[in-house]
Amino acid sequence: MLVITRKPGERITIGDDVVVTVVEVKGSLVKLGIEAPRSISIHRLEIYDRIRKQNLEASEIDASDLTRAVSILNKTQSNGE
Repeated sequence: MLVITRKPGERITIGDDVVVTVVEVKGSLVKLGIEAPRSISIHRLEIYDRIRKQNLEASEIDASDLTRAVSILNKTQSNGE
């Protein structure tokens, strides 16, 4: 982990495409501005973790769903479709 000290208005770059600006420091809170291409997703870590968990849950296959899909496929093929 890189740890640096910046004052409000100062910036850092990440790669060639991402610029992080310290917008404001108020007590223990730091407000950051992030400039990045639209193709790069930017999330707070707790939101990213929630999205990742939901994606993993959505990708899980229940055996009954698979059995039902096979049944539908077999019916479609037996009807000549």
